[in-house]
Amino acid sequence: MSTTPSGAGDRLVQVGAIVFFVGALATLVTVAPLFLGTDPFPPVAYAVCMLMGVGFLIAGAGVVRSAWSNSPKRAANRV
Repeated sequence: MSTTPSGAGDRLVQVGAIVFFVGALATLVTVAPLFLGTDPFPPVAYAVCMLMGVGFLIAGAGVVRSAWSNSPKRAANRV
């Protein structure tokens, strides 16, 4: 069984996905008190929700880096 080598941006996409899901979980936790009628969390908790956007940007940077390294113009220079 052979494994394929990871591309240029694969690690960024993986890290971005993890950061995004941490932010998504934080969003669910901070929004829940609004529906449950309890006291809302402090503003710092809402700042953690911004990890969704940060994770999305990191994953997007990984996709762009992978596409850039696999572009035909760069592939022709490697040969």
